[in-house]
Amino acid sequence: MTSGTTKTENIDKGNIVVVDDTPDNLRLLGNILRKEGYKVRLIPNGELALSGIELLLPDLILLDIMMPDMNGYEVCQRLKANQRTQDVPVIFISAIDEVADKVKAFEAGGVDYITKPFQVQEVLARVETHLKIHFLQKNLLEKNQELEITLQQLKTTQNQLVQSEKMAALGQLVAGIAHEINTPLGAIRSSIENIIAFFNDNLGHLPEILQTLSLEQQQDLFDLCHQSLQQRDCYSNKEKRQARRALTRQLEADNIANADTIADTLVDLGILETSPSIVSLLKTEDGNKILDLAYQITSVKKSSNTIKTATDRAAKVVFALKTYARYDHRGNAIEANIIEGIETVLTLYQNNIKQGVEVIRNYPDSFPSILCYPDELNQVWTNLIHNALQAMNYQGTLTITVGQESENLVIKITDNGAGIPPEIQSKMFQPFFTTKPAGQGSGLGLDIVQKIIDKHQGEIRVNSVPGETTFTVCLPINS
Repeated sequence: MTSGTTKTENIDKGNIVVVDDTPDNLRLLGNILRKEGYKVRLIPNGELALSGIELLLPDLILLDIMMPDMNGYEVCQRLKANQRTQDVPVIFISAIDEVADKVKAFEAGGVDYITKPFQVQEVLARVETHLKIHFLQKNLLEKNQELEITLQQLKTTQNQLVQSEKMAALGQLVAGIAHEINTPLGAIRSSIENIIAFFNDNLGHLPEILQTLSLEQQQDLFDLCHQSLQQRDCYSNKEKRQARRALTRQLEADNIANADTIADTLVDLGILETSPSIVSLLKTEDGNKILDLAYQITSVKKSSNTIKTATDRAAKVVFALKTYARYDHRGNAIEANIIEGIETVLTLYQNNIKQGVEVIRNYPDSFPSILCYPDELNQVWTNLIHNALQAMNYQGTLTITVGQESENLVIKITDNGAGIPPEIQSKMFQPFFTTKPAGQGSGLGLDIVQKIIDKHQGEIRVNSVPGETTFTVCLPINS
């Protein structure tokens, strides 16, 4: 090509198949269409047409009706029955001019009908019209597929964003969760050491010691142990201090030596009042030895109870952590109890709550499960509870109310913090809006909450005045 010349590209107007058993008709239609810029394949019978069309799909088919072996009606029906070829438009072109035959052509799947002898301009106009429709439908299908892919990508991104926010919240809770697990672990370790020490020091000598006691002294030992184990374990430190002072005075009044030390032992046994039998025992020569032995035996039992309580507490935290961190990638709604999800979040925030927050739970005695996405709803409760605790600076009252109004479950989370100014209330659900300093908040928390509630066909609203802020979440029971 010499410089200065330009290369013109052929515009692909469409690929057309013409099926007709008459060679002259084939040549005529082929010449007409090629002059207009169409790519044309000429096929003389129905069998060849079916195999050729499936091998290379055209954009349009011009189909004669009256052909030997297989007529145009049957060819069209078989094309429409084939998933690969069913969307290719078919225009019948035939010398048959009866209305019944035209109706039969449309019933077979044709989109138009041209009667022979035809007018060239009519053929070209109808070909152009149906090609435009075909291309528009094809383009619409492609756009719909692209939209479906984009929608799926958006859902995936949103799910990832919810999980990311969840992990971010979990990261902030790690220190508190570690403390909540280390505390029971420390209690378990201390209790195990007490049990080991008892058995190391006394196991070999215990039968021997018991044999040195009279039957009456053995009974005194058993009575002390039984009385100790019957006492409740939830005395406050204040109650114990008051009881210790009272016991000391009583023991001194009964002329018991080392009254303050014995009072300490009795309080540790959970015995906060003296009795004539205890006073009588303490006045005997082996009274202190029996009291100490009772203390050591009951300490093993109490240490065992402490281990059970501590393991239950640690297990509860671990279960809450596992429940919160999981994510159901199947994306299916399941039956779940809303209160269980709220309690999971409260367990994870226990270290923050116990520093100075009173939690008031207004839960009904019975509560229906609902079909929902519980992992995502846990993110809602996390965000709302976390915001409430921050609003109170972790000092105040957090009230959680769960109830039913008509066909909705209603969850209210109320704090007695400073409140939210009206100008912020109108913006707080907008993405990326935050009042926190740079680097301390993404501004996506409440936006994600809103999207999760929308996904459940529910509603969230806020009502705030100085000293009280309530977030209300309504979820349909039969969504």
